[in-house]
Amino acid sequence: MNGMIRGYDGCLTALGMALTLTLPLTLTGGLMSSAQAAAPAAAPVPVTVTKAVAQNVPVYFDGLGNVQAYNTVSIKAQVGGVLIDLPAKEGQEVKKGDILARIDPSAYQATLDQALAQRAEDLASLQSAQLDLARYAKLATSSYAPVQQVDDQRAVVGKDQAIIQADNAMIETAKINLGYATIHAPFDGRVGLYQIDVGNLIQANGTSPILTVTQDKPIAVVFTLPEDQLPQVQDARAKGPLAVLVTDKDSGAAIATGTLLTPDNTISMTTGTISLKARFANDDDHLWPGQFVNTRLQVKMLQNAVTIPSIAVQHGPDGLFVFLVKPDTSVAQTPVTVSYQDSGMSVIGKGVAAGDDIVVSGQSRLSPGIKVQGKTVDAAKIEASGATDDGGAPG
Repeated sequence: MNGMIRGYDGCLTALGMALTLTLPLTLTGGLMSSAQAAAPAAAPVPVTVTKAVAQNVPVYFDGLGNVQAYNTVSIKAQVGGVLIDLPAKEGQEVKKGDILARIDPSAYQATLDQALAQRAEDLASLQSAQLDLARYAKLATSSYAPVQQVDDQRAVVGKDQAIIQADNAMIETAKINLGYATIHAPFDGRVGLYQIDVGNLIQANGTSPILTVTQDKPIAVVFTLPEDQLPQVQDARAKGPLAVLVTDKDSGAAIATGTLLTPDNTISMTTGTISLKARFANDDDHLWPGQFVNTRLQVKMLQNAVTIPSIAVQHGPDGLFVFLVKPDTSVAQTPVTVSYQDSGMSVIGKGVAAGDDIVVSGQSRLSPGIKVQGKTVDAAKIEASGATDDGGAPG
């Protein structure tokens, strides 16, 4: 009897343990399902958004250029002598005709005075010969003087006239040499550093110049472009003058605007590039001869082009795309084509319309259909800031 009771108690104990183990599992399973059912939806992803803009976009060809003086002249002496004065100072801007240098004119003034005196003497001889000729001719008409004497006197007069012509040439030469003693600026320009100082004896047409003058207003820039861009440049030139910009190497801002003059007459077979020359007014002296500069040649204007910041364009296995924000704040991965890029801006040929909201920052956390919370920023500020995909607004 006691054995039966103990067996029954054992069964009750085993059943109780089973119920104890089963009940928590059942209750736990029920609690997990309820928690999952009550879980909130995922929070919107914070992103930066801008609107696609329709605007006119200039198309540029970029090149590397070198600034060249429009004209350069080495000032050398055409007569020898002591350099006595340099009225134009180093670095000074001069006008055409301004005095640059003076050579001691004493010897050349003396030569001129001597030539003038010689002509005066020869003029007196000519006048005497002419009077004698008139008297002989009058006597010859009355047969008081032979005809040969008249002819000989006429020859003397002709000789004296030739001497006067030679005297005039000598005077002109002396005046020219005296004029060479004072050197004038051949055009408007800027004086370079002195090569010869005052007090030195210089030779006519010596190898070393006294100084140099460069014309920097206007000034020229010669730059190069790839040869395959030449046809587009020629087509654009046929429609009118083309603008050329010189840009700051650090900021990229335009520091001077000029006009294309002409491409070179040959393409370099070594580099496959073509040289082009542009003219700049340079009134503010931002360009200096010998300076290396970045150039931008405008070849056309895209009218009402759809533009977005370049950082919005993503690269995928199937090509380029952007994340477009739909009215319900979800994003769509939209394929696009880019027809032109410049200064942080992309011109979209297909895939985006003006006014569309485009994600420009935070794309790394997105996938199609995800809801976003967008902070709208002006496209121009984004392009200027150079923001990257760091999940925040551009600084």
